[in-house]
Amino acid sequence: MDLSARKLVIGTLLPPAVLAGLFLAAVPAAANVAVTQVSADPFTDAQAQHRTEVEPDTFAFGSTIVSAFQVGRVFGGGSSNIGFATSTNGGATWTQGFLPGITGNGAGPCGQASDASVAFDAKHNVWLISSLGVNCPTGTPVLTSRSTNGGLTWGNPVTTATGSLDKNWIVCDNTTTSPFFGNCYTEYDITTSGDALRMQTSSDGGLTWGPARATGDSATGLGGQPVVRPNGTVLVPYLSLNDQIRSFRSIDGGASWRSTVLVATISDHPDAGGIRTEALPSAEIDSAGTAYVAWADCRFRAGCPSNDIVLAKSASETTWGTPTRVPIDATTSTVDHFVPGIGVDPSTSGATARIGLTYYFYPTANCTAATCQLDVGFISSTNGGTSWSAATQLAGPMTLSSIPNTSQGRMFGDYISTSIRNGGNAFPVFPIASAPSGSTFTMGMFAPTGGLAVIGGTTRSASAPAETEVTNSRSTRPVTAF
Repeated sequence: MDLSARKLVIGTLLPPAVLAGLFLAAVPAAANVAVTQVSADPFTDAQAQHRTEVEPDTFAFGSTIVSAFQVGRVFGGGSSNIGFATSTNGGATWTQGFLPGITGNGAGPCGQASDASVAFDAKHNVWLISSLGVNCPTGTPVLTSRSTNGGLTWGNPVTTATGSLDKNWIVCDNTTTSPFFGNCYTEYDITTSGDALRMQTSSDGGLTWGPARATGDSATGLGGQPVVRPNGTVLVPYLSLNDQIRSFRSIDGGASWRSTVLVATISDHPDAGGIRTEALPSAEIDSAGTAYVAWADCRFRAGCPSNDIVLAKSASETTWGTPTRVPIDATTSTVDHFVPGIGVDPSTSGATARIGLTYYFYPTANCTAATCQLDVGFISSTNGGTSWSAATQLAGPMTLSSIPNTSQGRMFGDYISTSIRNGGNAFPVFPIASAPSGSTFTMGMFAPTGGLAVIGGTTRSASAPAETEVTNSRSTRPVTAF
């Protein structure tokens, strides 16, 4: 990849020779695919653990793929800035940059930034990155950065909401026949109100945002990921504070939000090594409006010794199917799987829906902070999750001491993402860490070179849980998670 295409959009450009020195050399030996580094942490502020990049989201539209993530993770919360990596040629080359106007590293007012999420508004031809300002003059606001040139440069952010907020996510209605085509929706929770969920709507490409609205039953939770059906209905799966995946919807373009419904009760295994993980849902939609939600769950393993990734689907907006197991390996394996990021080809649906699923895993669940090996995996389906390909390893193994620490444990990110181009390859972006050099980390963002083929297989999904199911293994959820 041409280093001259990588630039820092924070007022000045680094010379290619300097920028080249920030990038790691290579593919970890255990990985099964070639990867390209798309970003590196250039900052030197003393508050953060450099060089680190964590918690990527992605979105693809046409030949453009945009990822956003934290850069320079801070122990107490947030990061030095939000970075982005953009490809305008289907993943062949990437441009790196950092958002202006948020933290001091981008001439902004906030101490830190967190929780980046990416969307594209086809009606207004604008790319959007939603992020969370931390230690700002207005508290912990939700901010929306806009790009009108294909995700290559970004303006100062628009303030979407102010207060003590967390776990924001953004999506836009891109179906031209939808009655709400061009609406964008941001979800977040209010930490000082018991993680009360809120939704806001923009109809002008993220320039302005309507009032904050609660669900019909004043629900609390975190990690909601809104998706939009072709008819304009918005579904928002999220993690409740009592170990459930629940969902709520709007049928009127965000003017009101209905009461929540149960997707499933979580059964999850606390991941070893003091790593920071949570059973947050990852949600996507297909071209017919079927919603897909994935999370980490141990219900299919007797005694709950480790987690699988499970998948629930809904085509009715108010009822969800029984979770099925993604058969990455046998239920008797020692592997622990967590933090999934699901992607669905937006041009496919139903029995021919093309799904890509990226996830993290430990080969041995029963490990310690000194022995745990963190890996990144990928698996795909071409029939809506009825059967799956063989899994492949994308990165790792990484030792936990090679990733930054936080007040809630070692962190690679609370979420990950997979985006699939129409009829094309899947593109997750994920952090890879090498051994630190003294007190300096070596952890940047990578993408599979050229993307990952979405293929099918003959491995069937499980349809029923193991006989000894453990539920509510974490009785208390965190009230803040930035």
